[in-house]
Formats: sequence, C-alpha cells, structure tokens
Amino acid sequence: MSAQKKGKVQMPDLRNAKAGRDYELGERFEAGIVLTGTEVKSIRAGKAQLADAFGRIEKGEAYLHNLHIAEYEFGSINNHLPKRPRKLLLKAREIKRIQFELEAGGKALVPVRLYFKQALVKVELALGMGKKLFDKREDLKKRAEMREVERAMSARRR
Repeated sequence: MSAQKKGKVQMPDLRNAKAGRDYELGERFEAGIVLTGTEVKSIRAGKAQLADAFGRIEKGEAYLHNLHIAEYEFGSINNHLPKRPRKLLLKAREIKRIQFELEAGGKALVPVRLYFKQALVKVELALGMGKKLFDKREDLKKRAEMREVERAMSARRR
C-alpha cells in the first residue's frame, strides 16, 4: 500500500454522466453554491448525485433543483433535506446571460460537475440543448467506430 502525502486530502469530483449523453453542451459557467454544514460534510464523503439536477432562474436569482445530497449520517435532528433547492452564486451579468438563453427556448441549465476549489464547493453548469434519440444513436456509432480504429492502430503497432 502506498502512503499518501501528509496534508493532501483527495476531495471528491462528482460528475453528471447523463449530461453529455442527453444534451449538446455549450457555454459553461462556474458557480458557488449555498450549503449548510451537514451538506458539505456529505459532499466530502462523496454522497451526492447530479443525475437529475437542473438549474432555473427565479426572480433574478439562480437555483439548482433536484441535486440529491444524502443526509449526513452523524447529523442531528437539524440535518438538511436531501433534495431542497439550493441557491447558486453567479454574477448578475452571468444570470442575465443564462436567463436570455433559457428564454430563447430549447436550452436547459445542466450541472456538469460538483467539486471543491480549495475549501469551497463549486458547480460547473452548462447551457445544454436536448439531444434527440437519433443524435444519441449517431454518437454511439461514432464512438464504436473510433474504438475499432484505435484497436486496429494498436494491433498494427505491435
């Protein structure tokens, strides 16, 4: 077993696997998120899911809905609700830009990953255009073709 460096703690980097599959991802934004203490402890333990989460602009403020952060197992009766809406910390011009894109239609605010930046929890958001079923099939075919090309190239190198 290898020893870890002292003082370096590996923080979780949670990714949304469905985002790339279901959406054509465009412009990306980095946002802070307003959390309680027990939520941060659960995220440090890696107990959060971005799969069904989405962002909304309500009354000039950005919120993240359906982000599931499991209750902290050592929490008291003051533990948090797992799927409560969480406020996102963005600049006013970023919120206006996102709101303009969402109102134009056909786009959604999708969280791509949840990570720690020093001691703060950040969310990477992307403006995504929903893919149709045939688009998803085309992507699968392209990936399969690329895999076969890679195999042929590696076999040829030997």
